Amino acid sequence: MNYLRGFIPWIVFAAVGSAHWQWGALAALVTAAYLFAMDRRRGVPTDSLILEQSTIAFFAVLSVIAFAATDSGLREYGGALATGWLALTAWATLAVRKPFTTGIAKRQAPREVWTNPVFLRINVVLTSVWALAFTLTALALAAIDAESLGSTASIAAQVAGFAIPAVITAQYPERARRAAVHKGA
Repeated sequence: MNYLRGFIPWIVFAAVGSAHWQWGALAALVTAAYLFAMDRRRGVPTDSLILEQSTIAFFAVLSVIAFAATDSGLREYGGALATGWLALTAWATLAVRKPFTTGIAKRQAPREVWTNPVFLRINVVLTSVWALAFTLTALALAAIDAESLGSTASIAAQVAGFAIPAVITAQYPERARRAAVHKGA
């Protein structure tokens, strides 16, 4: 479940930002910077911290905007913007052939599997699942916000948008490894 750690700042933003978006953005930025610093102190290479770096960039910009224009119309679309940013990050890492899940997986997998085609394929699939989930969730949240459907609909979309890919992330790698072994046998 180490991959969920990278989403802690986003959860902080959702929790605090629902009442005070500027403080939610700042709390998420501080949380993201702290987690990044802790990982770096533990020796995690920066290329394994793509999600964390993207998170810091997003919340740094959002914090400036939120404090400079507390009544900005962006406030109403904070969840959609945040999830949209995650989608852009995931799609970008796929485009440059460095799926963001690879850095997370490398923290758990032995070095000798890092170049294995099955390991690489698993991370392309998982990043694709997250990218699609983030995209659909951002679109759903934008529609929910535009139609003022309320926090219940927003929470349901966010929970589904994270729970579904989290379950796939927990189950898919082992199935893919078994399939690869079976295919090679």
